[in-house]
Amino acid sequence: MLNYAASNSTLSEDFFTCMALKSTIYKADCQIADMDRGYYAPHNLTIALHPSETEERMMVRLVAFVLNAHEHLQFSKGLSSEDEPDIWQKSLTDDIELWIDVGMPDEKRIRKASNRAEQALVYTYGGRNNVWWNQIENKLTRFNNIKIINLPKTDTDQLAPLIKRSMQLQISLQDGQIWLSDEQHTAHITPEIWLS
Repeated sequence: MLNYAASNSTLSEDFFTCMALKSTIYKADCQIADMDRGYYAPHNLTIALHPSETEERMMVRLVAFVLNAHEHLQFSKGLSSEDEPDIWQKSLTDDIELWIDVGMPDEKRIRKASNRAEQALVYTYGGRNNVWWNQIENKLTRFNNIKIINLPKTDTDQLAPLIKRSMQLQISLQDGQIWLSDEQHTAHITPEIWLS
């Protein structure tokens, strides 16, 4: 029996700690050829799928990473931390150079990203993001370091056949478009710039 009088935790904290679900780990071996930026490099990525996250969102995070690939770009704690973006790039002095969020963040979150990073990107996706955009578009005009990129639902739906616990992906970027391929499937995504 646990002695709660002698510890700093409570019964409910211990219950939720024991009941917490663990993230599912995915590996993505990505060979990136970005002709738009002249960036050609392999990236062996470990992606944690948070228990409350869908596989579609995880793959959108992968696409966001690929579109901004850099030797210092990395996945953060994401959904596990309110103070961190999904992906970030930090300088050697620990300044946030690039803050990338995925989904439909509120104005407060976008303001935080704008204040903490040199540049902030939001990759939105899914069928309901037009409603979000109509509500937030006018509130974002005061931020000069925010970019909103939409990944159309018909495009992100093509990512599903690529999802495996261990992925080997050939990725090409050219003329603002991205192709992700494994041995059997190819997804073609054309990002839409909603705010630059």
